[in-house]
Amino acid sequence: MKICLFGASSSRLNPVYFREAEAMGRLLAEGGHSVVFGGGVDGLMGACARGAKAAGGKVVGIAPRMFNEPGILLPECDELILTDTMAARKEKMFAESEAFLALPGGIGTMDEFFEAITLRQLGLLRGQVVLLNTLDFYTPLVSYLGQMAEQGFMSRNCLELVRLCNTPESALEALEIPDELDGSIRRLEDYTR
Repeated sequence: MKICLFGASSSRLNPVYFREAEAMGRLLAEGGHSVVFGGGVDGLMGACARGAKAAGGKVVGIAPRMFNEPGILLPECDELILTDTMAARKEKMFAESEAFLALPGGIGTMDEFFEAITLRQLGLLRGQVVLLNTLDFYTPLVSYLGQMAEQGFMSRNCLELVRLCNTPESALEALEIPDELDGSIRRLEDYTR
């Protein structure tokens, strides 16, 4: 399966985030999955991609042409797809992928994550959407989403579109669940009751 990866591009993070991202990449490759990501050499995206490569996996980088500069994109990508814009990059990442994984990240990661669950809610995107909750990074977001549902800003059904996982192993298990929702992995809804 092609797993779309969202995550931080920063290199100034707690080392635990990098270890978990690299472990996630290794597990994806060992499970026979490919990684589709923004192509960056740095941050958690780069760590996950390097972990996948180290375990013999395939990585596909998708980046806007403006990033095609020395030291920005991961040279070990098996395939590098260049787009004209950031919007085209995201569209291509979604089109190339069968499931979606958000590692901890900043505003770019949040943009990608929220578009994924919006498209899934509209029935325009298939595949699991998973948050890797390293060091409880996504716990405040889960609480916020629960508050949005409780106050009527979104349907509680939207909470079922995302799976929250605390370890790379449980994230891999969640990504591999067929698209029909079931109760075998804790969903966001389970954390907001």
